[in-house]
Amino acid sequence: MKGLILAAGYGTRLYPLTLDRPKPLLEVGGKTIMGRLLAKLEQVASCDEVYVVTNAKFFEVINKWKEDKTFGFPVNVINDLTVSNEDRLGAIGDINLVLREKRPGDDLLIMAGDNLFEFEIGDFITFAQEKGHLCIALFDVKDNVLARQYGIVSLDEGQKVVDFQEKPAEPRSTLASTGIYYLPAGKLQTFDEYMKTGNSKDAPGNFVKWMSENDKVYGFVFTDGWYDIGDKESLKNADMEYTRKGI
Repeated sequence: MKGLILAAGYGTRLYPLTLDRPKPLLEVGGKTIMGRLLAKLEQVASCDEVYVVTNAKFFEVINKWKEDKTFGFPVNVINDLTVSNEDRLGAIGDINLVLREKRPGDDLLIMAGDNLFEFEIGDFITFAQEKGHLCIALFDVKDNVLARQYGIVSLDEGQKVVDFQEKPAEPRSTLASTGIYYLPAGKLQTFDEYMKTGNSKDAPGNFVKWMSENDKVYGFVFTDGWYDIGDKESLKNADMEYTRKGI
């Protein structure tokens, strides 16, 4: 299995904190978000390489950060060559870049670089491998107003995704997609198919929606902590929680 961390955003809502460092290198509870995500991946015995896709602005910053660190696998930092929020490839574009350049030929665990979660990653991987299709990790935000900020999913009794709404004005569920995806090796070619469509190449939810309409997608619902670091307030709250819990 390969890991992929999406770290090519410019974090404009967190300025000035992200003027000279990418969002994944911000600290939460005394540790960087990136370090916490890589620690999660180190818990997976089958993970033998991790790709971190970033932009031209932060490529050297992330490479310098990892210089004096040792992980249980090679960490390969990839430059998507964009220089601003205006010319960014978007998350789907960055995933496609990694697939084209690195051709992993293996199951791929994808994680947003501004996303912290407390569930056991092995449970999600076991679930995904049993399903054999694209799987996404879901968290119930239990609030219709809050649900408007996320990709919102409805599941059937077999945990198959039957509806996906990207930031809906009228959510039909409160199950939020958390930016954690497991794509089996046998489904990697679907990215090529998606890139040929006229659909958005930004939010991964667009790919999830398309896959749910053209194949099968399953949702893994967890109840442990989840923190979406989108702005200063969410960063502050996550930092307070991780500090309080001592994790």
